Order: sequence, then structure tokens, then C-alpha cells
Amino acid sequence: MTSQSQGIQQLLQAEKRAKDKLEEAKKRKGKRLKQAKEEATAEIDHYRLQREKEFRNKETNVMGSQGNFSAKIDEQTTETIRNLTSSYHRNMESMMKKLLSTICDISPEIHPNFRPGV
Repeated sequence: MTSQSQGIQQLLQAEKRAKDKLEEAKKRKGKRLKQAKEEATAEIDHYRLQREKEFRNKETNVMGSQGNFSAKIDEQTTETIRNLTSSYHRNMESMMKKLLSTICDISPEIHPNFRPGV
């Protein structure tokens, strides 16, 4: 009976060692998965930063040229408004006189399509 109980004890100890090894392997696997996840996250962050930097450079190149166009358009608009305003002030008096003379100086005439009564 002692040999049986000793055999059972050995089996229990072997089972405990196997269980410990399994738990240790699971812990190592968990650590490795966590480490792989951290490495992947770091790589993704690095890639994202690189792509954002490239995007900002392209955006700066495009927006910089658009900024020049915007400034040119603003300058042209200001110049056009200035020209129209000066033209208005130069021609306002003469146009008012023409308009008033057309309205006030009436010269009655018979319309060319008028036919005297039949």
C-alpha cells in the first residue's frame, strides 16, 4: 500500500508540476501577446505620424500657393472697386444732367407708326 500511495503522490506531484508549467506557459504567452500589441501600436503610431507629416507638407505646398492666389484676388478686387468708385464720381454729374434733360425736356412728336384716322 505504501508503494501505491507513494505512486499516487508521485502522480499528484507530476500533475502539479505539469499544471505549473502550463500556467507559466500561459503567462509567457500573455506577456508575449501584450508585447506584440505594444510593438504593433508603436509601429502604427510611427506610421501615422509619418503620413500626417507628409500630408501637412503637401497641404502646406497646396495651401501656400492658394494663399498667393487669394492675396492676388483680394488685390484685384480692391483695385476694381477703386476704379469703379472713381469712375462713378467722375461720371455722376454728367449722367445726372443727361438723365434730367431727357426727363424734363419733352419735345412732343407724332410717332412714326401713327396713321391718321381712316
